[in-house]
Amino acid sequence: MNAPDAPRPSAPRARLLVVDDDADMLRLLSMRLGSAGYQVTSVGSAEAALAQLDIERPQLVLSDVRLPGKDGLALFDEIRARHPSLPVILLTAHGTIPDAVEATARGVFTYLTKPYDAKELLEKIAQALALGAPASQNTHVDEAWRSEIVSRSNRMADLLAEARMVAQSDASVLLRGDSGTGKEMLARAIHKASARANRPFIAVNCGAIPEALLESELFGHMKGAFTDAVANHKGLFQAADGGTLLLDEIGDMPPALQVKLLRVLQERAVRPLGSSQSLPVDVRIISATHRDLEDAMATAQFREDLYYRLNVVTLTLPTLAERREDIALLANHFLAKLAAKYGKRSSGFAPEALKALTMAAWPGNVRQLYNVVEQVCALSTTPLVSLALVQRALRTPSVEVLSFADAKQRFEREYLVGLLKMTDGNVADAARLAQRNRTEFYRLLQKHALTPGLFKSDATPGSSGVPGDPVADE
Repeated sequence: MNAPDAPRPSAPRARLLVVDDDADMLRLLSMRLGSAGYQVTSVGSAEAALAQLDIERPQLVLSDVRLPGKDGLALFDEIRARHPSLPVILLTAHGTIPDAVEATARGVFTYLTKPYDAKELLEKIAQALALGAPASQNTHVDEAWRSEIVSRSNRMADLLAEARMVAQSDASVLLRGDSGTGKEMLARAIHKASARANRPFIAVNCGAIPEALLESELFGHMKGAFTDAVANHKGLFQAADGGTLLLDEIGDMPPALQVKLLRVLQERAVRPLGSSQSLPVDVRIISATHRDLEDAMATAQFREDLYYRLNVVTLTLPTLAERREDIALLANHFLAKLAAKYGKRSSGFAPEALKALTMAAWPGNVRQLYNVVEQVCALSTTPLVSLALVQRALRTPSVEVLSFADAKQRFEREYLVGLLKMTDGNVADAARLAQRNRTEFYRLLQKHALTPGLFKSDATPGSSGVPGDPVADE
């Protein structure tokens, strides 16, 4: 096959995952794609591909259809369930073309038949990557849009990939997620990745402004519209003209204002309080909430027609507990920023302090983590932040994560205790339920220092109940 005269990748060093059980084909694909400027990880089965996806999310998957165990179509189904925005290209022999055609209807980006044309393959890869990336060739510009969002988790990688694609349209976006997960930060990132990036980004918390002021704040007012209106006031819709307006905590907006907001979205024009004229506005709306809007609609607290106007695309931010691999990264990032702010010489966290952060419950999510790091930074007197400072700042017990051996030991003991309680301390019955012979079962009891006789309903503190005691055995 001749060397292709194909386009270079639009995003330098994009990561590709290549899956093929033919070692020679895998080697050839890796060489060609590597020479075209891609970072290539190659594996020989669908199972290995799924394991690799747990380690690092690529920007594209290229897979053979015929694989041992799970085939390429089953692999695609699992990828789609885990990573909806991750493009997949299938390589197929003529015998499996019908399957590949069906797969494209289900969401596979495209399929190519073997022997594949190298130039066409590189063109298709470039097209697939371009779907999730802006046209810019500048790596710094490519990453600048999400520079404030620190993460290495797959959950966040998928979310950011979807956010980047949504940013290329003007569709209204509803951001869902618990308080402190970073909804405003994601909204700002979407704005930066959009064609509106050079225009204003304005955020307003709909639940933090009294109802009497919120209408004026959003739509503006004319001089004399009410007692304190001593001058014309431009509302946030006008201030954000050409840019993006984030309506944070939209679920807390009063019902009367919901009607007026709906009219603005429908007419793309605002009428300031006290004015008889509507003014056209060109604003991209992103809304955010931690409330269940479906429940709010069911109780008539949120308008259904407004909900569907705002909820064209939904993006849901994971809790910090759902992206624990980011905790150490975020903690060190915050510490570096705060150390500079407070003039401290902090070099990081002591290992046990970092472990405590990683194991904490984090009901307040990323915002709570920032506050904890700020407190330990302000109080720290040593280069390494100590465990004691972290525990003081957390004020809550850590989530316990046991080693495999300790977890197995705990499970065994709890399982045996449960059996002995269930059988009233009868070892023969307990061994039968556990499907183990009595000798082996006794060894387990001795290992965990469990005395069967103590589990008998008529046992007294003075009864022996030791293994081998006839009373305990029967």
